[in-house]
Amino acid sequence: METLVGDRARQDEGLILASAQTYAKVRRVFSGLVRAIYRIEVVGADRLPATGPAVVAPNHESFLDAIILGAAISRELRFVAKAELWRSRLLAWMLDGLGAIPIERGGSDYLAAARVLQSLEAGQAVVIFPQGAVRGDRAWKQGAAHAALVTGAPLVPVRLVGTARALSRGRIGFPRLRVIVGEPIEVARGSEDPAASTKLTERLRIAVESLA
Repeated sequence: METLVGDRARQDEGLILASAQTYAKVRRVFSGLVRAIYRIEVVGADRLPATGPAVVAPNHESFLDAIILGAAISRELRFVAKAELWRSRLLAWMLDGLGAIPIERGGSDYLAAARVLQSLEAGQAVVIFPQGAVRGDRAWKQGAAHAALVTGAPLVPVRLVGTARALSRGRIGFPRLRVIVGEPIEVARGSEDPAASTKLTERLRIAVESLA
């Protein structure tokens, strides 16, 4: 299993670089439009490291969250997204082109974890929504904290304000949105202790919820 996961993750190395051009093109086309529609206010964008690995960890209130965050942040981001989105061939093609990482929910997805770690080791910024979903069980999961601990990448709290009013079940609106980037949480590399992940996840939750 470890060999298979390692081989599959290594096959993605070329995709990391190949996705950069596609991501830049898509962002140029849609960023201005999305920012104009929702009059996005970005606070603390300079707190996100301009280079090097970073685990970006926002709250998750709407299906629009990834789009809003991608429009608000100029740095290329790799999003971890639920594998169900790849069931559509067109959407799968777009997500692959943007370098998104599919993850199977409800269990341990070792291939997705390997891809996340490989992306961070390559100096990329990876977005992981600790709440996992906008509905159902919204407990904060430990994936973002674990990735930061294993790689030593800073953990960047982000608060998305108003996205649930823009799009949620039975609701569509065009409110003014805010994206608030908090101070990165510096993380020492090497600890895979579940207790450390739990503690860091709680610290992250408090940091995100305190942004206003």
